[in-house]
Amino acid sequence: MTRKTSNLLWCVLLVFVLILSACSSAPATSTSNNAANNAEATAATDAGTTEAATETTEPAAGETAAADTAATELPSKDITGEVTVWAFNEQVFDEIGTAFMAEYPGIKLKTVVMPFGDLHDKLQTTIAAGSGAPDVAEVEMYQLNRYMAGHVLENLLEEPYNAGKYKDLVHPFNWERWMTPDSSELLGMPWDMTPGVYYYRADIFEELGLPSDPAELGEYIQDEENFLNLVQILKANGKYFMEWNDGPAVWAGDEVGYFDKDMNWTRNTEKMVKVLDITKRGQQLGWAPHIGYASDEGKQLVLKGDLVGVVAGSFGARGLQETFPELAGKWRATRLPVGINVGMGGSSFVIPAQSKNKEAAWAYIQWSMRSENAWKIWTKHSIQPGYKDISSLDWYANTKNEYLGGQEEFKLYEQLSNDIPIKHLTPVDNKGWEIFIAAIGDALAKNTDSKTVIQKIGDDVMAQASKEIAAFKKAMQE
Repeated sequence: MTRKTSNLLWCVLLVFVLILSACSSAPATSTSNNAANNAEATAATDAGTTEAATETTEPAAGETAAADTAATELPSKDITGEVTVWAFNEQVFDEIGTAFMAEYPGIKLKTVVMPFGDLHDKLQTTIAAGSGAPDVAEVEMYQLNRYMAGHVLENLLEEPYNAGKYKDLVHPFNWERWMTPDSSELLGMPWDMTPGVYYYRADIFEELGLPSDPAELGEYIQDEENFLNLVQILKANGKYFMEWNDGPAVWAGDEVGYFDKDMNWTRNTEKMVKVLDITKRGQQLGWAPHIGYASDEGKQLVLKGDLVGVVAGSFGARGLQETFPELAGKWRATRLPVGINVGMGGSSFVIPAQSKNKEAAWAYIQWSMRSENAWKIWTKHSIQPGYKDISSLDWYANTKNEYLGGQEEFKLYEQLSNDIPIKHLTPVDNKGWEIFIAAIGDALAKNTDSKTVIQKIGDDVMAQASKEIAAFKKAMQE
């Protein structure tokens, strides 16, 4: 891709992106808590492969050492400038900003915190206007497609950023999701990891004679019949396994995304068929009330001990603790059932192309992502490191969460991060989501043959979104 895009083409592409981005793309958990859940969870808080060429010769020892050093160095403390940061996570950015300026006194930082939706809308508007965007913006994963066309964000693989030196420190899923689908541009700096986690009431599981140890339960529910038997025992005792009826089908779809790098539909798989079958059986058992735990009704179900499980990204422990402090020590975390490994949300830092303080902006991003001091702040707010060298540090890996009964939750999250397959995000995902979730809801209501449903969804998406797919593929070739 080159930067020789005409003003006319950019206007056309922007209209295209604006239309497709009217709502969030992939859901975090369910039909009824799509974009809203991503915003609330973050703020309160394999289908694809990379096509990058790999060297067949081993680098010299000196070259390897130089690369390792470059990946661990922090920016020069002599950098000066003013940096405006837009963020939606109000709990942590002020503390991060204070710590950064203490180490980089030559950089004046202005952090503007605004609601999730307002930030992404305003960023899109200022980018379209050609002025008014910040130097750095926090962008949520499913909102990135708003800014993917037209080279409106800096490509962090290029000079002077050279972010490719960090690639080996980042889980493949976390690297690729911030790139354009053709893997030619890195639009956001990988930051956190948010693997999907099942949080459950260990005390109630134990009372009912069910596996209650996180490792034991996680292994047990990988088997379909074990899983549904557990659901049936819970329901016989007036308990719900989770919040949402359609949960597993949605998670399995999110696991692979919507389109591969060539814009082929990715959800027409045997695994999707199997998971939809399981979801239909689970719904028939009455495994979920189909309401969020943070709603008034949901809170009452949790406090009564009727809703005993919640599926969320790895920020979920924070949300539960804030909502139910009186249940401290009763919850645990384990992996999702039946082999589903999905990233649920997560955010990145981007530099708009119109920024006039790129050097200082990049210094702020590098320090935020690579400084141990920064991560000691991030992790206090359940933000999981997206960098393997940070997550392997003893102070992080051995941290015990007393709300989760002293469980070393971060070790679980790191394990789960290794299993998340690569997926790509595109501006056409919204269209795919609308067709997918409507068809899944209909299949659950009518108990339609799962293989037929999954095949038809793919056919419908490729037919109904053909113009959008063609337009985006053309844009990526400019």
